[in-house]
Order: sequence, then structure tokens, then C-alpha cells
Amino acid sequence: MFEEGKVYELLLVTKSNITPVGVVKRGESFHFKLFGGRSAAEIKEHPFAVLHITQDAELLVKAALNLPLELEFEEAEKVPLNRVKGLTAIEGMVEWKEEEWEDELGRTTVLKCSLTPVHVKMVPSHPKPLSRADYALLEMAVHLTRLFVATRRNDVERAREIYKEIWKRYQEYRHFGGKSEVAERIIGLSFISMRWNT
Repeated sequence: MFEEGKVYELLLVTKSNITPVGVVKRGESFHFKLFGGRSAAEIKEHPFAVLHITQDAELLVKAALNLPLELEFEEAEKVPLNRVKGLTAIEGMVEWKEEEWEDELGRTTVLKCSLTPVHVKMVPSHPKPLSRADYALLEMAVHLTRLFVATRRNDVERAREIYKEIWKRYQEYRHFGGKSEVAERIIGLSFISMRWNT
């Protein structure tokens, strides 16, 4: 199902949080980084997680932006957590370590995690094809999270570059037929972030 070395966007469930993460499979384990936040804090205290497979780009974006989600949960089989009902789930124990991370936005501490599966629940699904609008929406959300970092650090030049990228992706999203209110929410949040922080 997973090709080694590719980055897959999955939903991560920890003790009380759900967020998308970029996951890479290496051998028998799944690796991902958390840049702070509730999921990182929960894994440090309670080193278990469930990864979920979804092709719903809007669900991934809503989770990233902490927007309301309409999901049902059920008890996981092998770890002391809940999992999302109706999605294929990979339950596991998490090993983690903190490391310094540096990119064009600056330096920070990340939680590098490795999940070793202890149970996989396969859920038959009727996959819908991903559209180019879906890809544009995902990229808008990624750029928005980077915009928040740039504006918090008062990096005005970088923030303007990222803001332009969000607008570019938004125009692509509309061009490719995207109609989700989530895209409009991203535009609103990016405008507010630029207005109040730069």
C-alpha cells in the first residue's frame, strides 16, 4: 500500500487531537515530524497514535486548521486511544526525540516520531478520484501554516511571498472547479494574518 520514501498525507489521532501529518514509510515503521502543538505534547506524555488513510482533501485541511469536523470515533483495538470510524487505521506505539530544525522560516525544535504498527484495520472504501482542485486546496493550507510562522516571526518579506503563493493556489483552485467554503476561510485567515502581523 505504501511505497518507501514517498510522503503520504495521513490523519494522526493522539489522545485528544486530530491533525494531518506527512508520513514516510521506512521498513516496518512510519516516520513523521510534529512542529509543536497539542499532538506533540500528547505523544510525549502518552506515546501512542493512530494514522488514518483518507482521500478527502477537505477533511485534511479542516483538521490542519482546527475547523469543526463531523467524524465518529470508536475504541482502537490495540492502543489506548480512539480511532476514526470508517477509515483505514494504523494503530501503533510511537518512539520520539526532539531535534533542532532549520529552514527558510528559521530555527525551531521538532518532535521526530516513528510509529511501529501493532494493528491495522482495513476499511473497504469507494475511493473518489482526487481532482486538481483538491491538490490546490491542500497546498493553500500548507502555505497558510507557513504564513502563520512567518508573521509570528515578523518576517515581512517571506510573509508576502507566501501570501502570493496562497493567492496563486486559490486562483488555481477556482479555475479547476473548487467550490469549498474552506478555501474562502483560508483566504480570510491569510488576509487577517497579513493585516495584523506585518
